[in-house]
Amino acid sequence: MAEDKILEVKNLQKHFRVGRNKTVKAVDGVTFDIYRGETFGLVGESGSGKSTTGRTIIRLYDATGGEVKFNNEDVHGKKSKEELLKFNRKMQMIFQDPSSSLNPRMTVMDIIAEGLDIHNLVKNEKERKERVEELLEVVGLNKEHASRFPHEFSGGQRQRIGIARALAVEPDLIIADEPISALDVSIQAQVVNLLKKLQKERGLTYLFIAHDLSMVKYISDRIGVMYLGNLVELADSDELYNNPIHPYTKSLLTAIPLPDPEYERNRKRVPYDPSVHDTSEVPEFREIRPRHWVRCTKKEFEQYKKELENE
Repeated sequence: MAEDKILEVKNLQKHFRVGRNKTVKAVDGVTFDIYRGETFGLVGESGSGKSTTGRTIIRLYDATGGEVKFNNEDVHGKKSKEELLKFNRKMQMIFQDPSSSLNPRMTVMDIIAEGLDIHNLVKNEKERKERVEELLEVVGLNKEHASRFPHEFSGGQRQRIGIARALAVEPDLIIADEPISALDVSIQAQVVNLLKKLQKERGLTYLFIAHDLSMVKYISDRIGVMYLGNLVELADSDELYNNPIHPYTKSLLTAIPLPDPEYERNRKRVPYDPSVHDTSEVPEFREIRPRHWVRCTKKEFEQYKKELENE
């Protein structure tokens, strides 16, 4: 992996006003980088803020605070129409529910070609048709599917259409927001393998958001774990899986089922208890091992270091 940052997220915040007096801090000071050509996994339970993080990065939400830089350019600063178009072309999103993210009144041809039309990437109708048919074949569908409507396809096929739509404008970074959670288990692996294949062929970079840590491990180079709007642990995929440090990460790992009846009979889910944390100071992101970061206080940092030494 080349150490070439494509995305820099610094102290990102997204707060929502609820009613007159309440504020929900959906994302509350998240910092991470994504390097060109890698897959960065963002994992956490529902309500952890991972999807809000992805949507704020791509400007579907305005950031409350912090900074996002994409290809060394500020994402949330004031931009002209031309700058926004350029940004929207280079960063695309694949949504969780393909049923609601595809316009039911548009044919597959028009859905996939929408980006081509907006960015003037084709010269005529013939080239438009050829590009869409090529993209359909790239994602494992047939060119005959171009004249159909979204309701005529299965969930897995609709997600492939969503992937083709994202690929059409030749982006540098794709944010995949729980792209497999609405699909049958048998289809999930097919979609993930397609994403991996496309990354290899096209040099894509992914921010892959999911709640399933086992699937995130399979596709990701590095993984960040989110809890209540904060990033609590970040490490290389194997390192995080084999040497989890934060109690919340350990809890997530014990929830992963394995295809081993004996293991499953004896598996004990370790619940996460936030009260175990030291409250004498505000926790910070600290590097406990090379490339392995944990959100903790100084006291917890020393405790975690001792645990690692005694393993």
